[in-house]
Amino acid sequence: MTGPYTRSSVRLDHAVVAPDGHVTGPVPGWPGVARVTLIAPPLAGFAMSVATMADGGRGGTAPPGVARFAYVLGGAVRLDTEDSVHHLGRQGYAYLPAGTEHEFTASGVARLCLIEKVYVAQDGAEPRMVVGDRADVPVEHMEGDANVHVQRLLPQDPGLDMAVDSLSFAPGASLPRTETHVMEHGLLMLEGSLVHRLGDAWYPVTEGDAIWTAPFCQEWCCCYGTGWASYLSYRDWNRDPQPDLGG
Repeated sequence: MTGPYTRSSVRLDHAVVAPDGHVTGPVPGWPGVARVTLIAPPLAGFAMSVATMADGGRGGTAPPGVARFAYVLGGAVRLDTEDSVHHLGRQGYAYLPAGTEHEFTASGVARLCLIEKVYVAQDGAEPRMVVGDRADVPVEHMEGDANVHVQRLLPQDPGLDMAVDSLSFAPGASLPRTETHVMEHGLLMLEGSLVHRLGDAWYPVTEGDAIWTAPFCQEWCCCYGTGWASYLSYRDWNRDPQPDLGG
């Protein structure tokens, strides 16, 4: 259906952005690439986008002060930094600390999910580059539930101020509670179908849908259908959420 219909919804404390409303555009410094911005300021304190790269398309360094997490949704890319080269296939990922000179080059058509935020430094803690593949990340069972898998794509390192995980749900499985927390969230559905509660609203979501939740927005989800569902999850973490109260 075209015209006024959309599954997207944007509210003060949450948003669901469905592919039926995507608007693509060029990216300065990224020749051969079209990007859809899913979440960004002033709506949120971070940015999430999906970049579709033509064969040979290239993408450059993040803006000054901005750290970047890149996850390969499809195809393959080469990642060049000042002193290393990495080949990332589907489910490959990389965290690039702010100020890291780098370039992505697509081998064939490729799709990247990019998560970017202004880095918050902490005394005595230095960020570091992380490169990996989701297939190699150990699976944890959320609170002992074998039907809810968590894969922590970034280490719990004091030099990092963001967490990126993959969460997967068997049919009928759900989060153990309705969560209410200070962390801001960004989610990108990778596969399957969920019913997601955000605040007092309920949304069916599926592959390609993006979700933003503000701090303290209540959320819960449950997998429906006959197959597993999974999403990529960003949240800000590991920094004092109230640093100025003592001043």
